[in-house]
Amino acid sequence: MTERKRVPTKAYQNPGFLESKDARALRILSEYLEPKSRFDHHKVDDTIVFMGSARIKSREAAEEMLRKAKTEKDQERAQMALRMSAYYEAARELATRLTTWSKELDRVERRFVVCTGGGPGIMEAANRGAAEARGLNVGLTISIPVEEFDNPYVTRELSFHFHYFFMRKFWFAYLAKAVIVFPGGYGTLDELFELLTLVQTRKMRKPLPMVLFGTEYWRQVIDFDALVRHGTIDARDVELMHRTDSIDDAYDWLILQLAEHALGQPGPTL
Repeated sequence: MTERKRVPTKAYQNPGFLESKDARALRILSEYLEPKSRFDHHKVDDTIVFMGSARIKSREAAEEMLRKAKTEKDQERAQMALRMSAYYEAARELATRLTTWSKELDRVERRFVVCTGGGPGIMEAANRGAAEARGLNVGLTISIPVEEFDNPYVTRELSFHFHYFFMRKFWFAYLAKAVIVFPGGYGTLDELFELLTLVQTRKMRKPLPMVLFGTEYWRQVIDFDALVRHGTIDARDVELMHRTDSIDDAYDWLILQLAEHALGQPGPTL
């Protein structure tokens, strides 16, 4: 009987090795190099990042939820969802306006592309608004055990799926030229405070205008003034964020900041 010749497996084609702890560095590196190759291919120079809760519903979804509510508790949840849906609609409109503006800047290089975490809620709203303006938009999705986390409005070629939270947050920060933070929970707070820390400590050298959208929500959730009173941050650190409830104000302030600090300066700096 002729013995079958054994074909050796190359290391980069060995799934057992690639999925092992010994190859973790390769997996981390791939979550840098693979997105970079796609951003370069599509000439995405920089982004405007939208952050906010995955749980906030669109107005139509909240109204449907209210129509179906039967118990008093269900009605209370639906009423809150309807109130919070104003943030979904604001993110959607703001993304549309910013995308329309950015498309007029350069027909070759893609400047100030809307970027989100690729999920539902505020993320969906911003991707949806950018798509409605016929603009490319980015979704940096994380692999978590939640069904139907992706939203359908992300540009297919710029839809990324990350295993490592820190690599996902790297791409949020690395390309961002502005950030808009809508009401959100643990994930939003984590992303907000990491960016504030980078700016405060000057580890991020580029200007990064940040908008906190929803003054009453943020006033109740985070008492920045208390941090100043207790001496744990400087009074100037509160000024790292522009707080507003107005789509017009957020848009005008961001355009002014981007025109002053980012136009004519393509490429990320971190």
